[in-house]
Amino acid sequence: MGVAPLEGLTRLPQVTTGTGGRTVALTGWRGGAVTAVETMRLALDALRAHKLRSFLTLLGVILAVTTLVAVMSVVSGMNFYVADRIANLGANVFIVDRFGIITSQDAWVKAQKRPLVTMVDYERLRDSMKTARAVAALDDHNIDIRSGNKRLENTDVMGVSSNYAEVRNINVAQGRFVTEADDEHRAEVVFIGADVAERLFANVDPIGKTVRAETHEYQVIGVAERIGSAFGQSQDNFMIMPVHTFEKELHRARDWVAIFVQAPNAEMMNACEDEARMLMRAWRHLPWEAQDNFAILGSDSIMKLWHDLTGTLAGVAVGLVSVFLVVGGIVIMNIMLASVTERTREIGIRRSLGARKKHILLQFVMESAVLASTGGIIGVLLAYALVGLVGATTSIPVKTPMSAVIVSLCVSTAVGLFFGIYPATRAAKLDPIEALRAET
Repeated sequence: MGVAPLEGLTRLPQVTTGTGGRTVALTGWRGGAVTAVETMRLALDALRAHKLRSFLTLLGVILAVTTLVAVMSVVSGMNFYVADRIANLGANVFIVDRFGIITSQDAWVKAQKRPLVTMVDYERLRDSMKTARAVAALDDHNIDIRSGNKRLENTDVMGVSSNYAEVRNINVAQGRFVTEADDEHRAEVVFIGADVAERLFANVDPIGKTVRAETHEYQVIGVAERIGSAFGQSQDNFMIMPVHTFEKELHRARDWVAIFVQAPNAEMMNACEDEARMLMRAWRHLPWEAQDNFAILGSDSIMKLWHDLTGTLAGVAVGLVSVFLVVGGIVIMNIMLASVTERTREIGIRRSLGARKKHILLQFVMESAVLASTGGIIGVLLAYALVGLVGATTSIPVKTPMSAVIVSLCVSTAVGLFFGIYPATRAAKLDPIEALRAET
């Protein structure tokens, strides 16, 4: 890496004091600070002397840090995205459902034998639960809908109770949501999503217009605020009607109801889930040792499944990063050993002028650490550029956590320190006389 200037580590840091201009050595923490600064300067000089070689040496560390930060950014962004768009059932809300989360074929076959969750179950929970703040019902399936000559395919047509919008945090952009009176009178009215309004009633006020689903026509009473998409799938292609209207006109024999239960606060979630489970088991006459023949699904369950899925991705990334770091560390060690050989005479001159073994050791360990940390910084910058490009050109949610940057820099620096110890020790153990005899 070239012969660096001989000042700084050739002897203890000195300062001139007193009337006689006497030169005394700086000791203690002041001397250590000066030594560290001088060592850092010498390390940077050595890196600048061979820029291309330093960059090629750092390639493994750069790739490792870039991969680590990029993967952590994608995972963090996806975690936030899933929590916000997929697992967000509402504030302190869980679902009593027929299936819940099923992750195997065997579990799916067994779940098919479960009894349906019906409106009777909903009404019982609504009337019996003491710990719940609200209980709402949802029955739905996908239907093609029409208005005039316009058609919209695969729309999620839902029958819901009047408190569904409050429980699920659905905001009204125009008109109103379905009411309890609409439900009691089986009114043929619907509340539509932003996509339905845009596709079927472009440039027209949709309130009061009619929408056809199967053989039935419904009057539009309101439009929801736009929600957006989840994994490229629009969340605004829906049509909501009173649940009893749905049960009367669109319910199918094998449809089941999803019951949304809202606890008063986060602290009451467990108690609320336990009460719902106890009531459902009692109504279904399940013995104490039998498993539930229904499911209770909360945001935590969805996020747990998601973290299990992303754990595999993180494991692959860690393995890849480890390989890059080991390769990068070995390259750094070899380059530092070559540097020790190149600078043998310089080391001898330093030792003859008063530098101690610890100064030589510190210099080469510092050079190795600075080399690796520089690679870490370049890797972080490259990762930021890559993440910005992905975020700007694709729909993949990315979010770089500061912890990813800190961990990456610490790991890269640690690799430099670890793989720099052997070359530094070898340099410090050189005999000064033999080193001075070495050819430059």
